[in-house]
Formats: sequence, C-alpha cells, structure tokens
Amino acid sequence: MKKKILALCDSEKDYLDSMADYLEGRGDFPYELRTYSGPEKLVEFGQKERIEVLLVAESDFTYEISALDTGSTLLLNESGTVCGDMVRNIDKYQKAEGIWQEILEHYAESLSEEGKRLKSAERAKIIGLYSPVRRCLQTSLALTLGQALAEKKKVLYISFEHYAGWNQLLDKNVKGDLTALLYFSKEADMKFAGRLSALTRRIGRLCYIPPAYAGENLIYVTGMEWQTLIGRIAELGGYDYLVLDLSESIQGTFELLRMCDRIYTIIREDEQARSKLAQYETLLAESEYEDVLKKTSRKLLPQFARLPERIEQYTGGELAEYVRKLVREELECV
Repeated sequence: MKKKILALCDSEKDYLDSMADYLEGRGDFPYELRTYSGPEKLVEFGQKERIEVLLVAESDFTYEISALDTGSTLLLNESGTVCGDMVRNIDKYQKAEGIWQEILEHYAESLSEEGKRLKSAERAKIIGLYSPVRRCLQTSLALTLGQALAEKKKVLYISFEHYAGWNQLLDKNVKGDLTALLYFSKEADMKFAGRLSALTRRIGRLCYIPPAYAGENLIYVTGMEWQTLIGRIAELGGYDYLVLDLSESIQGTFELLRMCDRIYTIIREDEQARSKLAQYETLLAESEYEDVLKKTSRKLLPQFARLPERIEQYTGGELAEYVRKLVREELECV
C-alpha cells in the first residue's frame, strides 16, 4: 500500500534539512516525506498529488498554498502571533520531537470515528518482569532487555513504578504519560493508535511511554482497565514486543502477568528473599494462577562489576551481554 504524503516546506534550508533528517530517522514514521525549499514547487506538486499532512513555515505560507486540498495543514509559527485562518499554529523553534507530537496529536483528533480499524499484522508478544524481591535490578534488566530486543525488533517498554524518575532525566518537558494514555484507552482504534504514537518517546531504538508523573494516580486504576489498555497496545501499536516492568503497587498485577507470553522473576539466595518468593508463588497457586508460574523463568543474576550510570548506556557492558545471551537462548530473536 502506498504511503500517504507529508510535505514539509521551509525556505530556511538548515531547518528544512534538520527536520527532514529527524522525521526520516524515526522508525515509526508512517508517511512518504516530500521537502520543498519554496512555495512554487510545493503548489505544483499539491495540485497533482494528495498531501495528507502539510507542514509549512509561516514565512512561506502563501495564498496558493492555503488553497491546496490537504488532509491537514500545520503552520510552523515564527512570529509568535497566530496566523492563517483555520490553520493550526505550532511553534517552529521547539524541539523536533515536540513538532512530531503535534503532528500525531492533530492526526488523531481528525480521524473519523467510522474510520477503518487499524490492526497490526500480529499481536505483540508480551514480556513481563516482576519480582517480590526489592532492589533486585528488575528495572535495569527490563530496560536492557527492551533495548536488546529493539536492536532487531520494534519494542515498547512500559513502567508501572510510582516514582520512576528517569523519564524526567531524559526529558524535563515531557507532555503526557501512562495515565494520559489510560484516559484514551476506550477511543476508536485509529484514534487510540494516534494517541499512542503521540505519547511515545525513544531511548535509542527502544520506544517507551513516559511513566506516571503522579504515581498515586495508578492506585485507582482497576485491573480490567490495565488489561484493556495493554491488550489494545498489543493489538494496535504495531510492536513486536511489549516489555512490562510490573509492580505490586497497582491493581491487577496477577491479571497482567497472565497476559504475558513470558515472565522473568529475579531471585536472590538470602533467606528473606527466598521467603518473599515462596509467599508470592504460594499466593499465585492458591489464587489459581498456576499458568503464571508455568510461564515464569526465575533468574539469579550474576554479580556485575559495574552497571551503566545512565539509561542510554544500557546497550553496553556486562548486563547487556548477559541479556543478549538470554535473548538468543530464550526469546529466539536472532
């Protein structure tokens, strides 16, 4: 199927080139990109071909461009004064990722409720990480696993921590988080897929949804709501894998574990850790979640001499090598 066209017009060449590089460098860019350094060629093309999204600099927005029949037109505002009748203005000089979010949000808002259902070719495989043992490197393992899988597959990481913290380290101006996506979980398929894309960020090749900023909001989300959200992401997101970094501080942890195709539980050999694990596994059995136990792989992690200091560095080092071996041997992602 031929991709829809996103046209970018800006006579400021450095800006045009850098924005084009950013858009084409995204692994989830769904459009065919056309770039124009001036209005004339754009108008000539737009009169012959359908432009789904037009991104045009304020200084290049002419009457002829405004007359083109486009799916949507976004004006890259340079003056700070709203311009263009009935045209959405966005700040030209914000981060490129912010402009991409604006594109996707506008696209999601404009989709018809009666539009065709958007389904990925296959449902994403769900990998869950959960351990009753605290400070066991679960999040480090989850992020490293996500990045290792993302070297060859499309992967989305989701954290259920109340105070993850690291999303603010990566982007202090983050807009929207996991709780925002929950709000849109019952929207029509195409709208939900657009919201999901708009909220998604990346660490290298790994996609992630910013964890909840106000963690206490997660307490009130029901297990069924979590199942609905994760199920829709698996069906509509177009991902090969979802990596769930789970916590008992939400409702429905057992139900989410049941949705997983593979579960990793980190264990330790000290008496307190063994007691916690025994209580957790006994409770699963008593609550008729034996299927969760059958899908669970226990992992006693080796002692790592040094762990990466920053999340972006999780692709290298001892932990990364350990995880790549796990992927080769257990997840068959080679």
